[in-house]
Amino acid sequence: MSTKEEILSRYRRNMKAEGRYDMPDLDSMKGIEYTDVVAQFAKMSETVGGKVVSLGADDDINEVIKSIYPDAKVFASNLPGITIAQRNPDTVAEAKDLNGTDVGIIRGEIGVAENGCVWVPQTMKERAVCFISEYLVILLSRKNIVGNMHEAYRKISFTDYGYGCFISGPSKTADIAQALVMGAQAARGVTVILTD
Repeated sequence: MSTKEEILSRYRRNMKAEGRYDMPDLDSMKGIEYTDVVAQFAKMSETVGGKVVSLGADDDINEVIKSIYPDAKVFASNLPGITIAQRNPDTVAEAKDLNGTDVGIIRGEIGVAENGCVWVPQTMKERAVCFISEYLVILLSRKNIVGNMHEAYRKISFTDYGYGCFISGPSKTADIAQALVMGAQAARGVTVILTD
C-alpha cells in the first residue's frame, strides 16, 4: 500500500457517522447587532483607515468635499448636485480618461456597521472612477446603515450594469517587505460622508 493510500485508509477508518453535520439553517442565523449602527459604522470605518464626516442640514456638499481635499485639482462624479466635478464617468470616452482624478465622488447604497464597508452598485458607465481616483468620497444615507453583512446581503440590488462591490477604507497592502502601502490597488484614502 502506498503512503497516499495508507493515509486515506486511516482517514476512512476514523470517520464516524456522528462526525457529519447538516448545514445550519441560514435563515435562523443572526449576525451581530449594535444599539447605535451609525456610531459603530464610523468607528469601524476609521479602524480600517477611512474617515467619516456627518453632513449638516445647512452644509454645502461641494464646500465640504473641497475642505476635506483642499489640494485636489481634478474631481470626477456623475452625481446631481456635485458641481465641483470636471470629469463625468458617464461621458468620458474610455475609462483611461479618468486617470489623474484626484477625488472621485460616488454614492453608496448600504453601509455595514460591523466592518465599516459600503455597498457601491455601479451607477456610472465607467466604474473605474471607484478605483482609479487617488481619493474616494462615498455619499451614504445614515438611514441605509445596517448592523451586519447578513442584513446587507438581504438588501443588495444591482443596477442594469450588473456590477457592485463593497468598499471598506483605502486600498492597502503589506505584501512587499511587510511595509504598509496605501493605494496599492485603488484609492489612497476614503471618506464616507453621511447624509440624511
